[in-house]
Amino acid sequence: MKSSLAALMAINKVQQTLLQRMTKQQHLTVSEWQLLDHIGGGENTQEILAQQTRLDTSTLSRQLKGLVAKEMVSKEAIGRDKRQLIYSITPVGTETAATINSAFEALSDEVFEHWSTDERNLLQILLNRLDKSMDRQRNVKKPLA
Repeated sequence: MKSSLAALMAINKVQQTLLQRMTKQQHLTVSEWQLLDHIGGGENTQEILAQQTRLDTSTLSRQLKGLVAKEMVSKEAIGRDKRQLIYSITPVGTETAATINSAFEALSDEVFEHWSTDERNLLQILLNRLDKSMDRQRNVKKPLA
């Protein structure tokens, strides 16, 4: 039997492959889809998006530029010097995000089709607990053994 973390790594690889397949059909990367969801949710400045996505500014700028080029997102310069940009999801972006989100939900339904509600709830509780434990590890300043 695999250890818990080894099993999670294997699951993550399969999930990434499936997500890439879904997003590629809509001509997006997984990262662009996630960013599109953030913008659709009202996170509209580069500062807010950087905080929420934990992306560095150069990566974020590149992804935003790609979404603008694909006409999924529009940008508007604001402020006195027009240096701050506000990003908005376009109708094309909204439709694309909805399509990918529906495919994601369908995948989730298929994966957990034979799981009871109690099993799903228990998994959610355990994953949330694991997420908090892993987050604590990320913030520890000591080297890993």
